[in-house]
Amino acid sequence: MKTAETYQQKIKLTADYLNASNNVLFITGAGISAESGLPTYRGIGGLYNDDLTEDNMPIEEALSGYMMSLKPDITWKYISKIEEACRGASYNRAHAIIAEMEPHFERLFVLTQNVDGFHNDAGSVNVIDIHGNIRDLQCTNCFFRLTVADYSELSMPPKCPDCSSVLRPDVVLFGEFLQPEKTSALYTELEKGFDVVFSIGTSSVFPYISGPVLEASKMGIPTIEINPADSEISSMVTVKFSEKAGTVMEDIWQAVKKD
Repeated sequence: MKTAETYQQKIKLTADYLNASNNVLFITGAGISAESGLPTYRGIGGLYNDDLTEDNMPIEEALSGYMMSLKPDITWKYISKIEEACRGASYNRAHAIIAEMEPHFERLFVLTQNVDGFHNDAGSVNVIDIHGNIRDLQCTNCFFRLTVADYSELSMPPKCPDCSSVLRPDVVLFGEFLQPEKTSALYTELEKGFDVVFSIGTSSVFPYISGPVLEASKMGIPTIEINPADSEISSMVTVKFSEKAGTVMEDIWQAVKKD
């Protein structure tokens, strides 16, 4: 990993990369929303760390596509707990700065693992929410779709008003494939290329999350990681920040605007 020696040097270097860029990619994970008070759970549902759920099964099993089809009441029980943890929270300064940056570049995209919708709430337009959005519901049988502010008014498990089948959140559950239209959108943008790639608050364990950073690194494209912990890509990035995302993004943005 090649980094400048001090925090301010790294801020200046990153600002220089941005000022020389037309096309920017931000890849975000649970860490960026942690500053909004959300838990940094494993995948979509690891609020439980390594413990079994109260139904005596791993959270990955409770929140699987198989369980949704077999016993949707169990899956909805834990999805509801995740949504409740998100309820009342909002986007933070890191989300807001990314949204503020978007009009200043020819092309700026956000690839996020998060299902909280905060990037859209902050004003970002070019968002690929690769795991979906917990507020968007869809029928498991027909084409009915619904967007809700929160789950407090829903019966559990909620039913489709058109055909009475069970609704489900439009998110990727454990054991399910990514949605083809979203992977297609991602690969289309990656093929166009980016001049700088950021990774914020993700452990980068999924290949479609680490891949854009690793590929950029191989091509000599600047890569910046903002993450208090080390991740799968930390040894490969050009610049590594271990401070909080809100602080780092604020300092980078101020340095960009000064130049």
